[in-house]
Amino acid sequence: MNACLRAAVRAGIGAGHEMVGIRRGYQGLLEADFHLDSDGQPRMTMRSVSGIVQRGGTMLRTSRCQRFYAEEGLQAAADVLRKHRIDALVPIGGDGTFRGLVDLARFWDGQVIGCPGTIDNDLLGTDYTIGFHTAVATAVDAVDKLRDTAESHERLFLVEVMGRNSGHIALYTALTGGAEIVCIPEATTDVAELSRTICALKEAGKSSILVIVAEGCSAGGAVALHEKLKDVSCPYSSRVVVLGHLQRGGPPAPADRLLASRLGDFAVRSILAGHGGSMAGELAGQLVLTPLAETFTRHRPVAPELVELLDRLAR
Repeated sequence: MNACLRAAVRAGIGAGHEMVGIRRGYQGLLEADFHLDSDGQPRMTMRSVSGIVQRGGTMLRTSRCQRFYAEEGLQAAADVLRKHRIDALVPIGGDGTFRGLVDLARFWDGQVIGCPGTIDNDLLGTDYTIGFHTAVATAVDAVDKLRDTAESHERLFLVEVMGRNSGHIALYTALTGGAEIVCIPEATTDVAELSRTICALKEAGKSSILVIVAEGCSAGGAVALHEKLKDVSCPYSSRVVVLGHLQRGGPPAPADRLLASRLGDFAVRSILAGHGGSMAGELAGQLVLTPLAETFTRHRPVAPELVELLDRLAR
């Protein structure tokens, strides 16, 4: 998010516009909590975003705000935007952020170009979302270390990654981390079938097994799946590792820095060209705009060919 913020601020100022940073998301908008420059003024400068491209998280902070989803909150937010003469927004977030923007449009007629900032990679209108590559890299780093222990002790590890409704992180982690099995929300986890697969891998000479589990898989996550495997035939001693919020931090991967920089700059240029009500994304290497409401109307599916690839490579 910091790389995206940096690009948007510098693109806007470079084009002669004043940029305002809203702290703590929609909660900060309702409270008019703006970033202050070195002179104590509510604006961002070129120097405000110096040295942040390599930092994880967001310098503007973030928060959840239930009030924003009520009509009273939306009206109050629109009043704050008008009072401070803010005529365009470049929000960085996921489907919750974009749903809020669609609702805000009923009370405020300013321009909005959002940037897809979510590790889940579940928004339509872009091949990848900002943060996804970094989350996968963090998970794979952990999986690489766990493989050493799994091999040494001839164990099965169930590694839970984030993804309540989306299996993208789990699938990419499984493929690039050399795991044998993945359990994702998009497919039902049949424990009996899973046990048969594990037994077959054991018979094929596998001395260790890594199972990547999305937190939203039908089995209820890695801990619940671990308990269920105890009730069926499992030929390995097993352990559970839940990576949790570890995946949401750390220095962003170069691919995320590049994507975020391109989208932040493109969002501002799109606003200057008169566009609004859309999300900036990248499809097949091309920068594109997608209406906000279309980015979350349905679940972005995982690629079936990648699921099949994992199955072939795990043998």
